[in-house]
Amino acid sequence: MRWVNAILPFFFILAAHGETAIAAGQTVLVVPFENRSKAPGLEWIGDSFPELLKQRLDSPTIYVLPREERIRAYDRLSIPVELRASRPTIYRIAEQIDVDYVVLGQYEFDGRTFTTNAQLLDMRRERLLPEAKQAGTLPDLITVENTLAWEILHTLFPADSISREAYLAQVPVIRLDAFENYVKGVIAPTADERIQHLREALRLSPSYSAATLRLGEAYYQQRQYDQAMVWLSKIPPDDPDTLEAQFYLGLAAYNRSDFSRAESAFSFVSERLPLGEMYNNLAVALDHRDRAAAIENLQKAIAQESSNPDYHFNLAVELYRRGDVIGASRQLREALSLSPHDSEAKSFLENIGGAGQRGVVTASIKVPQTRMRTTYDESSFRQLALKISAVAEQRLSKSDARTHAQFHSERGHQLLKQGFLVEAEREFREAVTLNPSNAEAHAGLASVLEASNHFDQARSEAQEAVRLHPSAEALLVLAESNLRDNRTGAAAEEIDRALRLEPSNAAAQVLKRSVAAKLAQEGQPLPEQ
Repeated sequence: MRWVNAILPFFFILAAHGETAIAAGQTVLVVPFENRSKAPGLEWIGDSFPELLKQRLDSPTIYVLPREERIRAYDRLSIPVELRASRPTIYRIAEQIDVDYVVLGQYEFDGRTFTTNAQLLDMRRERLLPEAKQAGTLPDLITVENTLAWEILHTLFPADSISREAYLAQVPVIRLDAFENYVKGVIAPTADERIQHLREALRLSPSYSAATLRLGEAYYQQRQYDQAMVWLSKIPPDDPDTLEAQFYLGLAAYNRSDFSRAESAFSFVSERLPLGEMYNNLAVALDHRDRAAAIENLQKAIAQESSNPDYHFNLAVELYRRGDVIGASRQLREALSLSPHDSEAKSFLENIGGAGQRGVVTASIKVPQTRMRTTYDESSFRQLALKISAVAEQRLSKSDARTHAQFHSERGHQLLKQGFLVEAEREFREAVTLNPSNAEAHAGLASVLEASNHFDQARSEAQEAVRLHPSAEALLVLAESNLRDNRTGAAAEEIDRALRLEPSNAAAQVLKRSVAAKLAQEGQPLPEQ
């Protein structure tokens, strides 16, 4: 997912500044909205809010819990999934899964206007924040929900300056009929209905990656592994859903005995999501080609999550196959201490216990299969990424202002590169507050403001950045500003200055060609370099 690609470089920024924690953020639970409409056929809309708001709000600083985690919380409290829970019940659920905020609301349709009201429940301060209300026509449902997402972001981070219009302009476009089928597929009670709705969503919108992912998962759950692999492989590597898609692609490939493809998929995921289950699955796939690498990855899995008995069991299998009976026995005893009723581990330990020395492997002993983890769960990684943020800020607060500011400036540029404008702006403003002479932070802030259509502020920040220390980034913001003011010659000069600083800057090269074409139309010569 895109947030993972933003988080992982952040670890290297922290390391460069002597820190070991990551960015501040919030965990959010969105519950299905209550249907107060008497119009038929609108029940699915209640479940559409958690789906769309998760897609819109998920970022390196906000983690919206997935539907699966909400359902597990319902199960633990013996609450039927289809029940529209009361506010006290919602509060109990939120307490159990330990979130910072809950989004709850209702909607109605009077035949002409669709209206929704939503509130944030602040779990830490135990209070409801002011209600947000949005209205529009029913065909504008997605715009209404997107606007609600902006309202929530603005409530959580009021200092962020991205306008509603700029925010709505950057969100992906989804056809309403495709979105309706997607939501109905997600909540469908049977596998056949799920597949039917998701296929229809993709017929209407073939590039709808969320529906592609869910359809691939549905086929995997039905053990239609060939179909699962077809659909999951359609999601490109830079798509926000790619990690989950690759995880289930790896499982489907493994079940089809396509071990090289399974290895490739699990390797892709483990490099970006360093969790025990990812290392474990990569090890199980590697077992068919490189047992030394399999052992190495199982050791990584145990280092991440030593309390998981399956990782110890799998390591025991690999060590036994390598001839290390003593090591295998040790791992099996550890597995049984964690899971005393594991009959397979107990039987395997009894069978190999008589050998008693390294290198003695009895051919008659049947070696069990290693165990795959079949549930994709990024929650532990995401919540860890958010909850240790206070440690980072505490440590950084003890460093000098220049170091602290540089940290936030580098973090801002990582987020900007990934397209997280709101979060990037927050980092750049913090950097500028800590060190007003940080030219990189002013240039980054100028880029964010330019992308958010705050053109006057963008120009001011770019001018300050150039005054402090000229950079290609700041000069290109000034060039864009001059182009809007029809000062093509001045824009061309700034582009040339940018290229002298960074000759390979792709954005400057593209803009230079555009300006050259415009100057040619105006009959003006290019400025001399």
